Amino acid sequence: MSWAANLSAPFIRRPVATTLLTLGLALAGALGFVGLPVSPLPQVDFPTISVTASMPGASPETMAASVATPLERHLAQIADVTEMTSSSSAGSTRITLQFGLNRDIDGAGREVQAAINAARADLPSSLRSNPTYRKVNPADAPIMILTMTSATLSQGQLYDSAATVLQQKLSQVEGIGQVSIGGSSLPAVRVELNPRALFQYGIGLEDVRAAIASANANAPKGAVEDGELRFQIYTNDQARKAEEYRSLVIAYRNGAAVRLSDVAEVSDSVEDLRNAGITNGKPSVLLMLNRQPAANIIETVDRVKAMLPELRASIPADIDLSVSSDRTTTIRASLAEVEHTLIIAVGLVVMVVFLFLRNARAALIPSVVVPVSLVATFGAMYLLGYSLNNLSLMALTIATGFVVDDAIVVLENIARHIENGMSRTQAALRGAREVGFTVLSMSVSLVAVFIPILLMGGIVGRLFREFALTLSIAILVSMVISLTTTPMMCAVLLREPRKAREPGRAVAALRRIGAWIGGGTLRLYDRTLTAALDNSLLTMVVFAATVALSVHLFTIIPKGLFPQQDTGRLIGFVVADQSTSFTLMKEKMERFVALVQADPAVDTVVGYTGGSRTNSGFMAVSLKPLAQRDVTADAVIARLRTQLTQVPGANLYLSVMQDLRAGARQANANYQFTLQGDTLDELQTWAPRLTQALQQVPELTEVNSDQQQRGLALEVTVDRDAAARLGLSFNQINNTLYDAFGQRSASTIYNPLNQYRVIMEVAPQYREDPEMMKDILISKSGGAVSGTQATSAIAGAATADTEAARNQRINQIATTGRTAASTGSALSTGVETMVPLSAIARVSLENTPLSVNHQGPFVATTLSFNLAPGVSLGEGLAVIRHTMDKIGVPTTIQGSFQGTARVFQQSIGDQPVLILAALLAVYIVLGVLYESYIHPLTILSTLPSAGVGALVALMALDKELSIIALIGVILLIGIVKKNAIMMIDVALEAERSEGLDPRTAIHRACLLRFRPIMMTTVAALLGALPLALGSGDGAELRQPLGIAIVGGLVVSQMLTLYTTPVTYLYLDRFRLWCRRRWRRPEAGVAA
Repeated sequence: MSWAANLSAPFIRRPVATTLLTLGLALAGALGFVGLPVSPLPQVDFPTISVTASMPGASPETMAASVATPLERHLAQIADVTEMTSSSSAGSTRITLQFGLNRDIDGAGREVQAAINAARADLPSSLRSNPTYRKVNPADAPIMILTMTSATLSQGQLYDSAATVLQQKLSQVEGIGQVSIGGSSLPAVRVELNPRALFQYGIGLEDVRAAIASANANAPKGAVEDGELRFQIYTNDQARKAEEYRSLVIAYRNGAAVRLSDVAEVSDSVEDLRNAGITNGKPSVLLMLNRQPAANIIETVDRVKAMLPELRASIPADIDLSVSSDRTTTIRASLAEVEHTLIIAVGLVVMVVFLFLRNARAALIPSVVVPVSLVATFGAMYLLGYSLNNLSLMALTIATGFVVDDAIVVLENIARHIENGMSRTQAALRGAREVGFTVLSMSVSLVAVFIPILLMGGIVGRLFREFALTLSIAILVSMVISLTTTPMMCAVLLREPRKAREPGRAVAALRRIGAWIGGGTLRLYDRTLTAALDNSLLTMVVFAATVALSVHLFTIIPKGLFPQQDTGRLIGFVVADQSTSFTLMKEKMERFVALVQADPAVDTVVGYTGGSRTNSGFMAVSLKPLAQRDVTADAVIARLRTQLTQVPGANLYLSVMQDLRAGARQANANYQFTLQGDTLDELQTWAPRLTQALQQVPELTEVNSDQQQRGLALEVTVDRDAAARLGLSFNQINNTLYDAFGQRSASTIYNPLNQYRVIMEVAPQYREDPEMMKDILISKSGGAVSGTQATSAIAGAATADTEAARNQRINQIATTGRTAASTGSALSTGVETMVPLSAIARVSLENTPLSVNHQGPFVATTLSFNLAPGVSLGEGLAVIRHTMDKIGVPTTIQGSFQGTARVFQQSIGDQPVLILAALLAVYIVLGVLYESYIHPLTILSTLPSAGVGALVALMALDKELSIIALIGVILLIGIVKKNAIMMIDVALEAERSEGLDPRTAIHRACLLRFRPIMMTTVAALLGALPLALGSGDGAELRQPLGIAIVGGLVVSQMLTLYTTPVTYLYLDRFRLWCRRRWRRPEAGVAA
């Protein structure tokens, strides 16, 4: 076409300008490469915010009803919330909000804070502090875990340094969403009371609380001014250590002081004794760093590592601060493997050109064109805000086979003219003109394949948008360079046959062998093509069978979302029997850590237990580098599974940390299935049945449920009449029980760097035996304050004071924050009337939930599971549905997949639509380019054979049709059609210019374009081969793409060389038949 000659001619005639422009393009790309960030995958995350609230001592049901529900009611009014889940456990509630992909997380955070403020009036007054929110997804695994150990300091002191210094500094690092501390709690003064001693003295627990609070008034005292001097007044109204509390006078009996040490053991300890952290078998405190959604993992980790020297210098020298888990180690190794694969692919592509053309100068041209095209793409990626990640580097690796196609077509055509005796300049001008339209058709139609991917919604669409655009940019840059730089280099570098130097013997022998093989192959193809054209009906039967086989294979191949990665990091959740105490749970955790650490593939193991759930724990396992272990991460889990059964009464659920995890629900495995029912009783009945049934299914592993309804509880049933007769209110009863068993904060100690608590409860021998509940005595003094008294006190009105009202006003002076002031006496002077709990109540053993979980505002139960080796996600989901039908789950129980499984379900429905949309896009583009309805169909006829090859290769190598493999199939749509484009262009030109009949024209076109077809196919195949055969870190992510492309190219190349010319002839006859049919009615009208 003339436009192609006009485009290429100025660049051919001005080689210096063309060279400088090419160098400028490469330099711009190189500068962009330096500025590109690095990440495992494109930065695509749902904006997620986690809201937490704590109320020590509260039951899960109390937290769900009084804290979670009011918050959910206000948070649900925020726009664009796609998912809201909550989990309430003992003393703690976490609500997770996930927003639409287009939502700005900072704006969402402001609305969440406004909703929290609006809900404050509906929350209980005993909530110590306002609920807080963090821009973090709790379902994400930590990107980094730091551990603190010491041979001289206690875990409480380690925790103090972590909370006071490290947590604050690490939270300020850009990209860090939350820093969680596990393994201990803040230092505190613990007061462990003897209820029998209190009874002997006639002192109530509320009186003790009031006395402790009065020891820390910490109130303003004013100042004294004497002339020019000003004196600030200070008193020793703060007791900071246990020894200062032991001598505290809490009452007078018979004129003698009763001190706190007379009725309690006072020690320097920690706020919560029920916490334990372990690192490789040693006690430790853990700092778990979670990133903000959309933050770059590698950059964030690098910032933290840069801070480590400063952090170590800011804590005591006898604390060892070390990195126990670093998610970026395998990410960096995986990216390095992809970069090596890219270099190998470029080398293989250049080798293809040399072997086919048998000319070193000709091979030099693609060795320049390919790198320039790829490097220039880096510049565009930088301008678009993309990153160097596994997908973008895979796109560039595949692009090596694509970008060389255009150069090969131009180079081969120009080289053929030079071999036929034409001068280099004339050959370059004519060759570029002849194939210009072919290059345009190949490139534009290949880019059209990616249009449906660019329009895909959801996280999968966002994830592969960067892949598609990176590849499209590389192809378009290659097209421009192939029509400008390539013909210029051909005119300068290629030698005319008469001017070429006599080659050496080895080179001459190599050329003869190549010519003999090439000539023999071409003659063989000529004979077999003639046979195919002579038996066109049989060829069409083969084509029809290929179409049917491709559809059948697509329906039966196992399907998945994302290949299971071996990241070298395992996440474990320990779940023990629901009645397990913290002491027993700590022992089981230590045994699990020891068993995992003993595996030869394991490098480090960290874990912690305690806090709001005493029967569960968390574990993070770092495996040795892949080169140092002989098994995959999944094989390590399978090997450990048999060892972990040695710990009775508990299960450790291990799964491999993945780069892609959808959803915001924290679970014990990679995939989730949520049940909701019309009634709570139905849900509690059928969830355990389904869990038990799925645990017997071989396709699933680590099946577990977050429904925990069998925890043990002591139900205190109060006789209201008896309590009223004895003058006791529920407020007095609840406060006494909380004082005795709730690790209640009685006072706050203010230090320069942090605030610490004074914790009171009964001594261990009384709180560890349910029978000792009978020994709890409730003081009648300090009862409830009436509403009138409370209101009048606020207004300043004079009222008849009761003892409770006076005590509360006095104690309020020493009470800070939102802690309710005690109505007991801070200094009791008379023996109080004590009522045994057994006199007004009976204590019974009941079951209670250990956690209450909501999806939206409704109670829900989530089942978590992993897949057995060799089982696809599609097969796993089908097994769950089949099991539900088998055991007869009623229709009133609704089940829905969540997280990654939910995204997979959505993508399954999109796969056929995506393929059809790609075909339609290519058809429209080709129809516009060829101004024909028929010729695009001929070109698209090459696709079924590619689909068969890709699916057969995946199934033969036991790979599922994941999104990565599907992208490979879609890429094949763009790759294999180039064979038909090169044939049809020449055939149409021969029919127009030389008047040849269709059969002769297509036969000549096939033979003329056989060499470039073979060159481009082999180049594309070798560009994908390193991905298919690759090993090392991240290979499981790259292999499906390479396997699909290699398999599709091999099969399509064997079939389309014969089916395409036959299809061309049949469709050309169909075109002529249609033209005759349309002209007859026109002739009739004219007559």
